[in-house]
Amino acid sequence: MSSPDGTAPPDRPDGTAADQVAAADAVEAKIEDLVHEDAGPAPRFGGLAEEHAEQERAEQADKTAGVPAADGGEPPATVGKLELGAVGHLGDRLFGGLARGSGGLVVLIVAFVGIFLLALAIPALADDKSSFLFSRIWEPGGDNPRFGIAALFYTTVVSSIIAMIIAVPIAIGVALFITYYAPKKLAAPVAHAVDLLAAVPSIVYGLWGALFFAPILLPVINGLSDALGWIPVFAKPVGDNVGVVFTASVVLAIMILPVVTAISREIFAQTPIAHREGALALGATKWEMVRMAVLPYGRSGVVSASMLGLGRALGETVAVLIILSVPNGNDPWNSSIFAGGETFASKIANNAAEFDSPEKTGAYIAAGLVLFVVTFLVNSAARIIVDRSAPGKKRPRRNRRAGSTAAEGAES
Repeated sequence: MSSPDGTAPPDRPDGTAADQVAAADAVEAKIEDLVHEDAGPAPRFGGLAEEHAEQERAEQADKTAGVPAADGGEPPATVGKLELGAVGHLGDRLFGGLARGSGGLVVLIVAFVGIFLLALAIPALADDKSSFLFSRIWEPGGDNPRFGIAALFYTTVVSSIIAMIIAVPIAIGVALFITYYAPKKLAAPVAHAVDLLAAVPSIVYGLWGALFFAPILLPVINGLSDALGWIPVFAKPVGDNVGVVFTASVVLAIMILPVVTAISREIFAQTPIAHREGALALGATKWEMVRMAVLPYGRSGVVSASMLGLGRALGETVAVLIILSVPNGNDPWNSSIFAGGETFASKIANNAAEFDSPEKTGAYIAAGLVLFVVTFLVNSAARIIVDRSAPGKKRPRRNRRAGSTAAEGAES
């Protein structure tokens, strides 16, 4: 077989004739042409992929719609442009205004109370013929009014301090027991029982303390007076009077116990789990975990709870009025906690019938003004203590030994 140019193809090195090879190639090419003609158009695979590609191209066209061309020409046609409605801030303005108004209203109420007490107390204080802060005489009527708050201030502060000394450790222990030591089936009933103490009215506490609890405390009073009677505060007066400051203080401790316990319990439960689990992972016992992780974290909360309880103890009226026996005005003043007395609140409530003249009314309002100022100072001091004892605000303790060693090295 000859090549297309009319010349015979050369023979292959293996000896096969060139014309035979050319004939075989021509046959194979003819077969392939026939196969392609019979098979029809080539099949299309991946139809779903092409549909997805077309959908992506359409979405891209929607995104780029309305964007001006880079060369300054006409922007592409918009396809399905999304229009957003106007965003209103009326709700934010209303909420912010209500919040600011509420805060301002509280400040105005406190300011108006202080101004009211001060305006009515100043005329009576101007007519007072004795020392208002250091006198124990209380005779606000007559032409020569004489009244002082020394005895009232002493009884109020001492009873509140004793109540705090009794209530705060017990409240912390109960809060820790409910949070970390009591089983779940026991923790809930104990917590509810403690919270129910806050729902008992003050008059019920007063009646219970005067009629039932005071006789039970007589052995305790006798024991303390026998052991510590050489101290004037624990001296036992003549007679077996049950309406004493100590009894009122214990009842006050019971009354403020649920407040301190509830707040302390919530604070202890919020201790980060990383702190607790980290202490236990380092080999600490449960008490060590509580001492090193829970108590430091809840210090500010316990202080806040204690100050709230102290505020209630300072202003408690009905229970203290029922329990405390009023000493005779002619008797000498006794500083013992096992004697009777009057607080600011009980004095004002017990003599409300004497508000028959501006002079007498002003004297009692002046006593109320002192109680108002004391409560305000206690709350302010509590806020300062809470801010300083909050987590992350404690100043690092200075290592005096390291400082002295560094100083000696610098001198040398």
